[in-house]
Amino acid sequence: MRTDVIALSSPLDTAFFSLLKGSYEQLLGRALLPKVPDDGDEANWLYHDAPFAVLAQNTADDPAFVYANIAAQRLFAYSWEEFSGLPSRLSAPAADRAARNRLMAGVLSHGYAEGYRGLRVAGTGQRFWIENVTIWNLMDADTDGPGSGDTVRGQAALIRAWSNA
Repeated sequence: MRTDVIALSSPLDTAFFSLLKGSYEQLLGRALLPKVPDDGDEANWLYHDAPFAVLAQNTADDPAFVYANIAAQRLFAYSWEEFSGLPSRLSAPAADRAARNRLMAGVLSHGYAEGYRGLRVAGTGQRFWIENVTIWNLMDADTDGPGSGDTVRGQAALIRAWSNA
């Protein structure tokens, strides 16, 4: 397995959306999105209208967020500009970062994790719990031929619920 760093042109980047959705569906064997409005613009629906939070980070030495839909921006109290490039470790309180790092390393090795619950901190300093979270690798199928593995381009999280700490 190799890693590669993601770069987005915008929060509605269709190539990134394909990577996000395709990786989830390949690893978990089910659809990322419920049925969306008839216009079929799933990337727009996920970014603007989804009732759940979705975040993604790259694979840099100090991974940074590259995507946060509007629900995630509200939850974490950061704008798109503030989220983009923010080291993802800062989303967890300092005392919880080692456990978060172990979780993310496990996802990197195993492909995904489900049912996660963890303490997080918003840009305002307020602490809250993220609950019923699925975290998965963002993977491009390798084009070098069979058995050459996949390229991990980042990791994403689907946060279905949250509560005050």
